[in-house]
Amino acid sequence: MKAFRLLLTMAVAVVLMVGMSSCNKCDNENPRARVINHGSLVASVQIKTSNGNTENINNVMPNTSSDTRSYAKGLVTFTITLDKTELVETVQMDSCYEYDIVIDANNSISTVSRDLND
Repeated sequence: MKAFRLLLTMAVAVVLMVGMSSCNKCDNENPRARVINHGSLVASVQIKTSNGNTENINNVMPNTSSDTRSYAKGLVTFTITLDKTELVETVQMDSCYEYDIVIDANNSISTVSRDLND
């Protein structure tokens, strides 16, 4: 009986440990970005990665959002264009991060990076 109880306790502990270690929502996925445009101007973004690749999110119309675009992790330069205004940001992007580029109603640009595992 003691052996059965010990075996059962160990089985429950293993199940709990495996369950807790597999809670990540993201499994080493490349970072990604999207544009959320609440402004009155068309927005475009060029994403240049440290390995030389470029992704573009072009012509995001007012009051719309773009699809997400993934790219290689590493040092990434975002060139955000809104009418004749240009904002350049260089950010270290790791796996499992999403970068939101938000244009508010006053056409101000802000950026938010968030961990996809949170």
